Amino acid sequence: MTDDTIRGFLKDNLSRKRFIHSCNVADMAAELALMYGEDPVRARFAGLTHDIAKELPRRKQKELASRSELNVSAVELESPPLLHAIAGAQLLREKFGIADQEILLAVRYHTVGAGGMSKLCQIIYLADLVSADRDYKDVKKMRKYAHTSLEKGMLEALRFSVCDSAEKGNTIPPCTIEAYNEFALLNKALLNKAKGKKGEDTHE
Repeated sequence: MTDDTIRGFLKDNLSRKRFIHSCNVADMAAELALMYGEDPVRARFAGLTHDIAKELPRRKQKELASRSELNVSAVELESPPLLHAIAGAQLLREKFGIADQEILLAVRYHTVGAGGMSKLCQIIYLADLVSADRDYKDVKKMRKYAHTSLEKGMLEALRFSVCDSAEKGNTIPPCTIEAYNEFALLNKALLNKAKGKKGEDTHE
């Protein structure tokens, strides 16, 4: 399989707007990967393919998602907007023979997040939210967080996602809540550590 094969499939199965978004996410993923010590080649590939199933027929998405072995919840299977990420990972495995589990998980969790996300998964989650084509109200603030630290970026991104879903009356998958709690606790621990260090420096 070559990069041209993937790009050809994306061009044939995505609208021009969605294809441009995918390329922008790939660029942002590579940028963040270089910043945070991850492989930019793998990050770019995961970013490019994260929405590979986004515009497939809904029935096809559900069919692919139903075959996934990547810990899919009933909440996700009953939420049409979430199916494409699960379906995308399955499509990459079945049609293109992608066996890199970390890339598959990055595509699978790019919309909902999860507890225990790898650095690559975090990068793709953030790259999708802050890519160059995004223009929602707080996107500049989110880009700043994403370029400050992965931990801070993920906490703010998940806070944004949970609040947005709750305000719209949408369901929130268990994996998203797990991810939010994990990063909330991690950021609290890092903040307390920084305060403790500052106190130590003051008494030297």
